[in-house]
Amino acid sequence: MCDTCGCNITDGNRHLLAPAPRARVAGDSPAAILEGLMTHNDRQAERNRARLDGHGVLTINLMSSPGSGKTALLEATIRRLQGRLRIGVIEGDLETENDAARIRALGAPAHQITTGTACHLDAHLVQGGLDRLNLAQLDILFIENVGNLVCPASFDLGHHRNVTLLSVTEGDDKPAKYPVMFRAADLMLVSKTDLLPHLEEFSPERAEACLRRLATRAPVLRLSARTGEGLDAWIDWLQGERRHYRQLLADRQTLRPRVEAAGRRLHARPPVVTFRPVAGAGA
Repeated sequence: MCDTCGCNITDGNRHLLAPAPRARVAGDSPAAILEGLMTHNDRQAERNRARLDGHGVLTINLMSSPGSGKTALLEATIRRLQGRLRIGVIEGDLETENDAARIRALGAPAHQITTGTACHLDAHLVQGGLDRLNLAQLDILFIENVGNLVCPASFDLGHHRNVTLLSVTEGDDKPAKYPVMFRAADLMLVSKTDLLPHLEEFSPERAEACLRRLATRAPVLRLSARTGEGLDAWIDWLQGERRHYRQLLADRQTLRPRVEAAGRRLHARPPVVTFRPVAGAGA
């Protein structure tokens, strides 16, 4: 996908393509340039993570296709944890501040990143979001990635855990169809379960079986942000991850997310241009 659409380049890393202080080596290949962008991303991710660790802010990357309920989940989580944990959000979308406005309406700080054409966030974009949040006043930071079941799993943002949502409206075979995304998950949430009575074709058991075939032991939780069903288990998972994270920090360690090697390879290949003959050409 990204080897053809060019989404490797974002407003966060575009400056890295500008001529360096030394002249760019003649003959630099597109593959070398893209691999260089991934290397820069990883370095920035480590700086982001060190910054978050300095404030003890557990950071969760939420990934899913568009419309799977990420923002609704955040709203329900903020309401449930209000007065117990301080939550901030970085929102990623191609356009609009709609989701950030929904979060701010609940009294939580939120920064919107609009990517324009890029179908994922990267570490440089997230750095800009961190600059606009008071990390000293946060316990948990959520990064709501751009809705996309491929590219977000390929980038380390400096976060600690990946959570992938699978809505019951999407089809229970999505883990099989999009293995890069679901292999990267530290937790899979089956969302919108209140709709299951109307969607008999979706089987949570089949969805989990597809996940297990990817050789991952990531836990699976079912919930509905609308009714609150399953929300307690989600909060328990968050609390457990935060306790584990705090213990690691006390031992001068940290948490790192899964970043799929297959996804990284997609972003380290030059764009492929395919020429198709036009009917009647050369006649």
